[in-house]
Amino acid sequence: MRAAIYARVSTTDQTPDNQLLPLRAFIAARGWTVAEYVDHGVSGAKERRPALDTMLKAARSRKVDVIIVTKLDRLARSVHHLLSVAKELEALSVGLVVTEQALDTTTPSGRLLFHVLASVAEFERDLIRDRVRAGMQRAKAQGKHLGRRARPSIDTVEAGRLLADGLSLRAVARTLGVHPFAVSRFLAREARVRQQLH
Repeated sequence: MRAAIYARVSTTDQTPDNQLLPLRAFIAARGWTVAEYVDHGVSGAKERRPALDTMLKAARSRKVDVIIVTKLDRLARSVHHLLSVAKELEALSVGLVVTEQALDTTTPSGRLLFHVLASVAEFERDLIRDRVRAGMQRAKAQGKHLGRRARPSIDTVEAGRLLADGLSLRAVARTLGVHPFAVSRFLAREARVRQQLH
């Protein structure tokens, strides 16, 4: 069995040995070949990590049969990231063993637990989506505007006259009660329309 052990510490002054020593012992007891992947000073909130990415690349290249970590939070901090990694490993027929949490996806009970986790995470996403939708409907019912604000309407004839009178773009915008960018955008649009007509 070709095993990959993964360890991660969040700061550079921490040592990964507290994770690596029991993982090495776990591998040695089974007589598996091992490759080690360690991320130093990398937050678990980051989905992209150098050693993790290299290990997953090895798994995709069929160089790894099982990945072993001490705890799930070493591998991922969010349920979404954890499940996406687990699903990819399952598709690659790569097992995942979490030594301190008695989780082993190479066994039927371990796979069942992961499917339960996936279902709970999906249920949670659905609840959040429903709450957001209900909040938007409530805001609409209360007359609140959702989405982008409507662009201000500009009297381009008036803007052109003020510019011809020698006012700066900023002064024209102040007179019309809009942002200078809005004036230049409307004038540019009108110039394009005139160009297309000729």
